[in-house]
Amino acid sequence: MGEKQPGSPAPGDIARFTSLWNDHVGQVSAYSCRHVDHHTAQEVVSETFMVAWRRLPDVPDRALPWLLVVARNIMSNHNRSARRRDALTEKMFRVERVARSAPGADITVTDRAEVLAALAALTETEREALLLTAWDGLTTTEAAHVAGCSVPTMHVRLFRARHRLQSGPAAAEPTAPISVQTATEPRSIR
Repeated sequence: MGEKQPGSPAPGDIARFTSLWNDHVGQVSAYSCRHVDHHTAQEVVSETFMVAWRRLPDVPDRALPWLLVVARNIMSNHNRSARRRDALTEKMFRVERVARSAPGADITVTDRAEVLAALAALTETEREALLLTAWDGLTTTEAAHVAGCSVPTMHVRLFRARHRLQSGPAAAEPTAPISVQTATEPRSIR
């Protein structure tokens, strides 16, 4: 009776998985919520930890980057499925969207928190680089692995993000158009 049944987990596996869950479920959930809606994020978290359970021997000691890569891959699969599913609906409503009028200039924009405005001024890759390192606490190497880019590329993304944040909102705004006519008097047409 004391023998391990085929297919049943070892007691050490259960303890390790429980530790993985307790230590990282919040971070995996936050990462997922940044990329997909809340309902889908819950599915991503569940599927991520299901993969971790099935591949427990492959999970490294520093598990968070590994878990975030799994979550990113799962979100990519969800996104591909959603795109295929929504393709027909998109085609049906294309004419309606084109014909729909744009919101008027009189619609006021509510003030946002300063941090959200600063993050919104960043490019998507810069924002992700900053959030992976500052919010999720990953090293630059780990963040590069999660984002699917090289470490030097991650350094550049972080540098640009920090530079834009230090420069303020003006750094992210488009520059004024360059005037083609530089003369002070209007030219006469002959």
